[in-house]
Amino acid sequence: MNPADPRITLEVRGPLALIGINRPDKRNAFDVTMLRAFGAAMTEADRHPDVRCMVVLAEGDHFSAGLDLASVGPALASGERLFPEGIIDPWAIQGEVRTKPLIVAVQGLCFTLGIELILAADIAVAAESTRFAQIEIKRGIFPFGGATLRFPQVAGWGNAMRWLLTGDEFDAKEAHRIGLVQEVVEHGRQRERALALAETVAKQAPLGVRATLASARQTLAEGPDAARRALLPKLLELSASEDAREGVQSFIERREARFTGR
Repeated sequence: MNPADPRITLEVRGPLALIGINRPDKRNAFDVTMLRAFGAAMTEADRHPDVRCMVVLAEGDHFSAGLDLASVGPALASGERLFPEGIIDPWAIQGEVRTKPLIVAVQGLCFTLGIELILAADIAVAAESTRFAQIEIKRGIFPFGGATLRFPQVAGWGNAMRWLLTGDEFDAKEAHRIGLVQEVVEHGRQRERALALAETVAKQAPLGVRATLASARQTLAEGPDAARRALLPKLLELSASEDAREGVQSFIERREARFTGR
């Protein structure tokens, strides 16, 4: 399966959806067409009945140098909507929000929009080679893809501002220290490790995974009190599912559970 733009690819491999970024000659910088194709690919993956986890991978030496401002700048200046109605915004700023987990594997340059994609994802694996920078401040603008919203939540105020306000580069070790990425691996192993994590996630109960994501997001968006009130009703709903019964039965029989999402 391929979206309209060949620079964005989608492969459904069993319960996994692999979304590829393939513009290595431009360091995988996103223009407007790529952004929309990326959103369309994520929408297709999120709605696919067999997919339980999504993985974003980039071809070439670099994950992404960020936005192709020559293309995106005029669109933003005109007030043009980047993601049409009904299409998921992978950065969860303008459009619909995905319901399935997302893992990102990064290497080489991971600038601006690349960092913000990590912040909007659920798990990130970085190669030791990765170099990060949020450089909008050096271009006369500011991060508008979610960094100002999520970086302080993830890394703490001081750690976030250290990089947001200077535009300095930092390495994978620092990204791991501040919680931006969850694992750092040898260069070339980031894809393998991200796919292994995705396979582990895909083995879990799909309804439980979605409920976990929704509850955590509700905590951030509405506060812990609202999320706390929703816990028991959601638990009672899940307890009546086939997967909950399978979870108990697999425990009794001392075997790996076989979840169906029902």
